[in-house]
Amino acid sequence: MTQHTRASLRQVVLDTTDTRALAEFYRELLGYEYRDGDETPDPDDGWLSLVPPGGGVQVCFQQVPSLPESTWPEDGVPQQLHLDLTVPDQESMRAEHERILGLGARLLLDESDDPDEALYVYADPAGHPFCLFVG
Repeated sequence: MTQHTRASLRQVVLDTTDTRALAEFYRELLGYEYRDGDETPDPDDGWLSLVPPGGGVQVCFQQVPSLPESTWPEDGVPQQLHLDLTVPDQESMRAEHERILGLGARLLLDESDDPDEALYVYADPAGHPFCLFVG
């Protein structure tokens, strides 16, 4: 039997009605950089990619004409996908919480006082949920 190479995760793609705005949000949030050629705004930005310094999984943004915003944790439109972000300690979590809100995220759930798993859940500017917790 021939050995083969397993598939590996190259990128996560988020649909959005405004690729540049959502890419900018995540560029600031994660400290990623635009893939070569994506730095300059173009009216036809239908796809943008951000790459982490030093390599790793990219975050990409794909233009769609409309996008129903997740209503999670309520019924209606499920979250479908979310990103988990971690920080090393509570102090970092509090600081990141303020920075994330300043970038334009909306707080969906505050469980920062949970003794078992303190976390925040946010919606990015396009409505995609993401979590921040101590990892």
